[in-house]
Amino acid sequence: MVLFDLPKLQDEIAALDAEQNKEGFWNDQKSALAVVSRLSDIKGKVDGYNKISRDYADVTSMLEDVGEKDADMLELLGSMESDLEKEIGSLRTLLLFAGEYDALNCTLEIHPGAGGTEAQDWASMLLRMYGRWAERNGFQCQVLNIEDGEEAGIKSATIKMNGHNAYGMLKGEKGVHRLVRISPFDAAARRHTSFASVNVVPEFGAVSDIVIDPKDIRVDTFRSGGAGGQNVNKVSSAVRITHIPTGIVVQCEIERSQLMNKATCMSMLTDKLMQRKLDERDAKLKSIVGEQKNIEWGSQIRSYVFQPYTMVKDHRTDYQTGDVQGVMDGDIDPFIYAYLEMEAKNANGSKA
Repeated sequence: MVLFDLPKLQDEIAALDAEQNKEGFWNDQKSALAVVSRLSDIKGKVDGYNKISRDYADVTSMLEDVGEKDADMLELLGSMESDLEKEIGSLRTLLLFAGEYDALNCTLEIHPGAGGTEAQDWASMLLRMYGRWAERNGFQCQVLNIEDGEEAGIKSATIKMNGHNAYGMLKGEKGVHRLVRISPFDAAARRHTSFASVNVVPEFGAVSDIVIDPKDIRVDTFRSGGAGGQNVNKVSSAVRITHIPTGIVVQCEIERSQLMNKATCMSMLTDKLMQRKLDERDAKLKSIVGEQKNIEWGSQIRSYVFQPYTMVKDHRTDYQTGDVQGVMDGDIDPFIYAYLEMEAKNANGSKA
């Protein structure tokens, strides 16, 4: 069951409409665009609900008048009922993205855990999986930073996902991912277990209220380690920023311009500090401190088993599939929606 609070959504529409009609609304374009986007998102849900209500009223009204022998009318009603079911399904899916920041773009970080070269290779496999997922779903995927492993795989990677509901779709991917397979790096062909962590942070943009004091950051520049021709070899255009009070580090090397890389880093740092602020607020509201899990056995959210059998299983929702290759090729929507369904049920249960 997905909760649909029509009066609450209507009140929010009224508040956003009033905000939009204020004098000087467009003076801050970033903030204005955030309001417009949120308003469009909510109106889409309300308009969808209203259309379903009208169509349902039409079908029930026609049912009262149709006779059993009126074949043409019964066929039309059957078609209308089928269309109505599709509309309800689409709205139900739309309502799964009810989080305050679900509609935003996001950054996704991947880090290998216990397992050495095997874990680094696993991290690169996850990076490919999310890239293929983005292609399947029409999201723009941009690699902001990548550090190659010494023998194979990657030591870390940061990618940006652009598209409506990018964060809402990927927020459930945050956690530890476990791989079981015959290692290609083991001459004895033994089965290995490897781990990699995935972190997902919304691109808060105008909705962020974080202000960074320049005294609190250290900026380092270095040469990019990726492809890029002469610029990579001769110019220290890559940027790493360390937020001294928290120890948070962000890095970007995708642009030829050092200034552009620095701007991207500052945006990433602002997002991480905003996420930290929200996490601390949530922990305070719950009067608990969230458990910090290590990237190792027992802390995984999902397991990918290649041998001795094939299975991918999410340990939070219990959704599983034997199509490991399909999952590694980006077919992870069933896992994503199973998580969103679980989240919606939990939210509704807490409001009961």
